[in-house]
Amino acid sequence: MSNSLRIRLLWWLLVPLALYVFVTGKTEYDNARRTADLVQDNQLVASARMIAGEVEWRDGFLNVDVPPAALEIFASPYRDQVFYSVRADDGRLLAGTPDLPARPLLAPDVPDSYDTQLHGQRVRAVDLVRLMYDNGATRPVRVTVGKTVRSRDAMTQQLWRPQLVRQLEMIALAVALVCIGLTFELRPLMKVKDEVADRDPMQLEPIRVERLHTELRPIVDAINQCIARLGVQVAAQRRFIADAAHQLRTPLTLLGTQLQFARQQEGLNPALDEALAAMHRSNRSMVGLTNKLLLLAQAEAADNSQLAMEGVDLVPLAMEVVEDLALLAQAREIDLGAELHGAAPVLGHRGLLQALIANLAENAIRYTGSGGHVTVALSATTDTVTVSVIDDGPGIPAESRSRVFEPFFRASNDTEGTGLGLAIVREIADAHHGEITLKAGEGGKGVDIAVTFPRATPK
Repeated sequence: MSNSLRIRLLWWLLVPLALYVFVTGKTEYDNARRTADLVQDNQLVASARMIAGEVEWRDGFLNVDVPPAALEIFASPYRDQVFYSVRADDGRLLAGTPDLPARPLLAPDVPDSYDTQLHGQRVRAVDLVRLMYDNGATRPVRVTVGKTVRSRDAMTQQLWRPQLVRQLEMIALAVALVCIGLTFELRPLMKVKDEVADRDPMQLEPIRVERLHTELRPIVDAINQCIARLGVQVAAQRRFIADAAHQLRTPLTLLGTQLQFARQQEGLNPALDEALAAMHRSNRSMVGLTNKLLLLAQAEAADNSQLAMEGVDLVPLAMEVVEDLALLAQAREIDLGAELHGAAPVLGHRGLLQALIANLAENAIRYTGSGGHVTVALSATTDTVTVSVIDDGPGIPAESRSRVFEPFFRASNDTEGTGLGLAIVREIADAHHGEITLKAGEGGKGVDIAVTFPRATPK
């Protein structure tokens, strides 16, 4: 059986209804058949009595003249055949069909109805015995009248079929009403499904139960309890990452200073100096990873609306980012430029928005080869503000574009990085209701990443 709730409920409705229709249909058919038998038997008895009334003595012998009216009462549009026989007690046929079957004699003037066969046809027949008196003696005379059952079967169908049709129509109406009712009554459940399906993976607010049916509330309550437990686990994980990053940053900074001091000492062994240089690079990578983890934890906290938002103009933030990354771009021989026009106001957290632009620009600089170009651009409409970072580097393979915003995923291992930059961009964009688009740059070369925010309305 299908797992569909609608189909299962319909089965639970249809099976009892079908059983009910079967039982009542058979009962009504039997009643219709008895009614039709009663009508036909009354006609047969009336005909038999009329024929029996015409039996008389003539010259010491029994004779009968069958009146036409005795057979005309069977007239019908179904072309039934009528048979009759009149026999004396010695078996002599006085009139009628000689091979019409008869049953043993019963009490006088007591009709006996039965079904039989004649000439390969089904026949309904009646036996009636009349006592004839002759010089103090009595002689029984049997009158048998039979008729084919076409009109009886037609009457049965006329009595039974309309009731069956009405019952089937009621079943069809019940199924239609149940389908309509289920469609309306399951709407709250579908809304719960849509609410859960449309949620961001980190949206951990409980599901509303105000308009749910009483039977569905325990299910939603259980889901809300699961969401609450998940929220506690996520919050604990975020606190651990933030606390661990905070605890690591100070000793890593101190270690970096000590390594830098050690490298400045004279008379070092070249092999030792090379090892110290490698340790210093590793330390810088650890510091960068720690800072990224802190920023990611902060962005996730913003996604849970735990940070205050304010009106921010992205133009000066973008200028600061370009100025801060100018030395990095120059060291890699990359042309870093900016296209900033007018104002670009959004509602958000200043530090996180600056981190978003910085991560986009730094990511582009790291993956663009020497002699390349990176451009930070801002554009604004009446409703939106879009920040774009465009480069002419090697680009991102099409099969990797759906994963570049996952934490620690790197499309290429040829360049240093933590794999957290674009993950942080996504978290910050989600926290500010922004929409990210990623496509190839002009001429199919490089990458064009754009984040579009709702424009802040002036107060």
